[in-house]
Amino acid sequence: MNRRSLLAATSLAFAPLAAQAQQEAWPNRAITIVEGYPPGGVTDLASRAVSERMSRELNVPVVVDNRPGAATSVAATFVARARPDGYTLVMGTTTLAINQTLQPNLTPRDPGRELEAIGMVFRTPFILHVHPSVPAQSVAELIDYAKANPGKLLFASPGTGAVSHLCLELFKARTGIDIVHVPYRGGAPAALDLRAGRVHAMFQAPQEAAPTLREGATRGLAVTAAAPLADYPALPPINQTIPGFEVFFWQGLFAPAGTPAPIITRAAAALQVATTDPTIRARLAEQGVELVSGDATALRAALADDTKRWGDLIRDAGIRLE
Repeated sequence: MNRRSLLAATSLAFAPLAAQAQQEAWPNRAITIVEGYPPGGVTDLASRAVSERMSRELNVPVVVDNRPGAATSVAATFVARARPDGYTLVMGTTTLAINQTLQPNLTPRDPGRELEAIGMVFRTPFILHVHPSVPAQSVAELIDYAKANPGKLLFASPGTGAVSHLCLELFKARTGIDIVHVPYRGGAPAALDLRAGRVHAMFQAPQEAAPTLREGATRGLAVTAAAPLADYPALPPINQTIPGFEVFFWQGLFAPAGTPAPIITRAAAALQVATTDPTIRARLAEQGVELVSGDATALRAALADDTKRWGDLIRDAGIRLE
């Protein structure tokens, strides 16, 4: 064996040992968590709070990099194509499930294969609330009112394909009512028109619906969770009227596919510490965000279940981006 062949063989022999040593040393430098939304929103608040706690647990900086755009696919694609070494992660959301059917041209086209689940971070249900001009005092009364006034109830959403939009489409499909979807460019303008009575109803996350509910500018009818929310104990679950009706928006931490299992396990343990930290949970609860300490199995299940659920609904309802 010549010198070159001997060196090549030696390098191959030591490569697995070097990779193992690198995994065991993880992390030894800063970790970046890419966020698909602009700074200041609910997802960003949760990402920064969790990153801060993970940083203390892992003893390295964990920084948030906001890369909004293309329904969060800019962020997800950046991480899916990153080196799978545990130093570039992404906070993925329900949009990963929705995009596969609504915008199949976006990447990653198969997040379940192109990203590795680490664990759940939070999930939030929606509140169904109406303008006071709508006479309904309950979900059943709203359904009756819509049936008596087909095509007259205007339901706002922050945009076509948003989870709250799909929630109202599911509500429409399950009840057979004729309501009109009015998409906006974001939740804020939709909420302003709901407050003014230019639209009549909306499914909105609790922290976003809180101002108008508090002021009496809108009236809450129900929640999309399985049980009443702690902050809104008087609002019943919609599933009491429509069996099985539950809708959540979720966020979870992912790594690029191929990231070594020991790194995923270590990252998941740090995430578990962050999402169960009482101080972090209390701080986010003040913003209406309830952290959940779901593991990778729960996150994979949420992605798979919502991919089928929202994919079926989008196809059946013929939902298209305008």
